[in-house]
Amino acid sequence: MKIDITQADIFNLDLSPVSKLVEDWLSTGSIAAQEQQLSFTIDFPQEPTDPRELSEIPEIRLWYIRLDAQYPWIVFLLDWKGGEFARYVAMLVPHEFHRTEGIQYNPEALEIFVMQKVFILTNWLEKQGMGGKARVQGMAKMLGYELEDDFFTLIK
Repeated sequence: MKIDITQADIFNLDLSPVSKLVEDWLSTGSIAAQEQQLSFTIDFPQEPTDPRELSEIPEIRLWYIRLDAQYPWIVFLLDWKGGEFARYVAMLVPHEFHRTEGIQYNPEALEIFVMQKVFILTNWLEKQGMGGKARVQGMAKMLGYELEDDFFTLIK
């Protein structure tokens, strides 16, 4: 499922394009079927001489911060294979781009982000009746973190 996000949505911090779908999925109990299906098409015109990536534009990052505050478990819905999860992380975690090494996240900020998402997703998935240890471990692994099974015993 692709959701179009316009420049007006970003400037107005308008989450309605996302909220309409997510709230419908939650109310109908169909949220589980949307796992890793969501992506965003961001229409944010830039000057041809503007070299910034979308994740370097403060207004877009602020929109993502608001999205994360409203739906802190939304990473469950993002298309991980299509790169949407990586883009989401780049919007929320300080990073630098390197020509040869690609994106380099601030290690401490990334660790805080990962652990916060581990706690949020573990609780949210359990409340949804989806049991999420393997899902959460997969998310952490995509960002370079290995979570032992014993860790999940601690947080239950």
